[in-house]
Amino acid sequence: MSTQLVALAVLMFFATYPWRAVGLLAPGMDRLPRAALDYLQLVGPAILAALAAVNVMVVVDDAGAPRFHIGVEWVALIACLAIVRWRRNLLYGLVAAIAIVALTRAAGLAAIPT
Repeated sequence: MSTQLVALAVLMFFATYPWRAVGLLAPGMDRLPRAALDYLQLVGPAILAALAAVNVMVVVDDAGAPRFHIGVEWVALIACLAIVRWRRNLLYGLVAAIAIVALTRAAGLAAIPT
């Protein structure tokens, strides 16, 4: 593991989580239209979702060139979305997605993309 990942995690914390606190910290936020408040509350999760989507869809080959990737991660993503929509519970969807990827990789049915 690289220490660069720790720096990246700290950077992402400061890039995403303060947006979640805007409603609590900024004066007069309660006077904004409800649609604006909903939008501001979803900025942080949207940034994290965009980062996760890149990790699912794009891999970098040995030459450093990005390429589109189709693998078990897509199955896990679709299962996560379906479970979240059905059960209205993000935790269940995430646990199912992680279990799908972990079990298929442990069984040797899917490789870690490189």
